[in-house]
Amino acid sequence: MFRTDILERFEQLMSEKNCEITNAIIEQLIRQDFHGQLSYGVVDELCEKFKRSRIELALFCILIAACYAVTPVSHFNVGAVAIGKRGDFYFGANQEFSGECMQQSVHAEQSAISHAWLAGETLITDVVVNYTPCGHCRQFMNELNGAANLKVHLPHSQDNLLQSYLPDSFGPKNLGIEKVLFDDQPQQFDVTGDKLQQAAIVAANTSYAPYSKSFSGIALQVGERIICGKYAENAAFNPTFLPLQSALNYRLFLGLADVPVERIVLAEAKGSLSSFAMTQALATSLFGVDIEYISLQAV
Repeated sequence: MFRTDILERFEQLMSEKNCEITNAIIEQLIRQDFHGQLSYGVVDELCEKFKRSRIELALFCILIAACYAVTPVSHFNVGAVAIGKRGDFYFGANQEFSGECMQQSVHAEQSAISHAWLAGETLITDVVVNYTPCGHCRQFMNELNGAANLKVHLPHSQDNLLQSYLPDSFGPKNLGIEKVLFDDQPQQFDVTGDKLQQAAIVAANTSYAPYSKSFSGIALQVGERIICGKYAENAAFNPTFLPLQSALNYRLFLGLADVPVERIVLAEAKGSLSSFAMTQALATSLFGVDIEYISLQAV
């Protein structure tokens, strides 16, 4: 039903805004089967057609991104767009899980950034969001390899450096971490098992866990598709993003939220902590599925 919900929200937004640019963006997303990403080529075409800058176009996109939000607790929808180094737009939205603890929730900025990371992006230059980022999200963005030059744009205020929202910040360099989120730093776990198990291990190999060393990845069997998620830690610990949330978020923005999850594999290294218990709780709540667990050892 969720694709129907998104379409209804799209139609309501088009009716409310009666805006040619909003309509064009939504029509593009529908042609893409609700895949919430605009390639840099499409972005450039829309910017040229409507004589808008990329940031101006992204400001039209954030209310559209908010149509993907899942908010049974707050009923407060937030939309975000992360812009990659070529100019690709990666949509994000907040997601909540009824009956689960707050820590299982996904913030819109995390959503857009994780979406970009799983899509293969290597640098985020700008984040555009319809509400001022909370402290949790400011700290999460501070882990990025482009944090020093990252710009945050809001409907009422553009071109603000992240550091203006997070002065005298604490981050990975305070803990001696030089290679940070979105930097290439593959692990060397041996890739074995069936296709879903292999996919989970490959995801773990490119996860980010410099503090706990509990590298982990997850793979979901979604119909005929395999969708992966990756663990992403944070210097402040609490904004850490879990692999199941990462995968569910990617599933949402691939337009596959209506396709059932039939099987879940979590591959995790034996570090100083584990995300297994929280992951199993959410998997049980959402899908009634027991997680298959792979304990990883460095090669």
